[in-house]
Amino acid sequence: MEYPFTIVTDTSANLPTPMVKENGIVVLPLTYNFEGREHLCLDTVKFAGGEGEEFYAKLKAGVKVTTSQITPQKYIEVLEPLLKSGEDILFVGMSSGISNSYNSSEVAAEQLRAAYPERKIRTVDTLAASLGEGKAVLHAVEYRSQGLSIDETADRLLSDRESLYQVVLLDDLMYLHRGGRVSAPKALLGTVLGMRPILKGSPDGHLVVCGKARGRKRGFEILAEKYRTLIDRVKEQLVCIAYTDCPEDAYTLRDTLQAIWKVKDFLIERYEPVTGSYVGPGTIALFFEGKPGVREY
Repeated sequence: MEYPFTIVTDTSANLPTPMVKENGIVVLPLTYNFEGREHLCLDTVKFAGGEGEEFYAKLKAGVKVTTSQITPQKYIEVLEPLLKSGEDILFVGMSSGISNSYNSSEVAAEQLRAAYPERKIRTVDTLAASLGEGKAVLHAVEYRSQGLSIDETADRLLSDRESLYQVVLLDDLMYLHRGGRVSAPKALLGTVLGMRPILKGSPDGHLVVCGKARGRKRGFEILAEKYRTLIDRVKEQLVCIAYTDCPEDAYTLRDTLQAIWKVKDFLIERYEPVTGSYVGPGTIALFFEGKPGVREY
């Protein structure tokens, strides 16, 4: 199928492979080093099953994972063939507040605009990761299908990101500390007295601690309360839940939320290995749209 422009994202968007293929989305793989080898994860179907269970079991057992950002050259390798074939490109990427990969996309885009002045390239910093980023990609698909131009779609995505709410329940902060995302003192917060840290996506795209729960059950209650009080346009939206090694908890959370407000649909996916290695085992994340400014809450 021919599209007026091509939507490109990275594997942090966590979208299921069949959905990606169905909508002609191009995906750049994030890479990670694990057990002495470099890996990439482009097949979410395999990772949703035994492959993902094994990965998080090893992570929990203490096996270390290291990651690296996407370089400008890698973006060029993926994007240039699309430009050569006459396609315009909308890149929808992971938050610049979480990874420098988005900044690399802008460097690559500037080089490619100079080399292909007849083509249009737009980049959008979603200020999100995982299925928060994935929701933005799906909005791009929706806007494209409605006949919006590449510029209109990009501008809508930039507006949409102000109303995206991301809240994450962790078992502890040590995985984020190992990945350089939080300081050691903050990481220790989640290791004392059974406290479960709760993070949110900040207005500038960082993951910040916004609370703590004494025990996992209380953490789920807080996620449900955020959903009850902050969600907007309930019947129109797709609510997303990402999990690492706890699929049963993800579906229990879905049922709890559906009993509060019935939304259009839910998308539940296992965290892909790169972003999943930062949040760690036991993580549940919730993504939905609230009113403009909801990121402040």
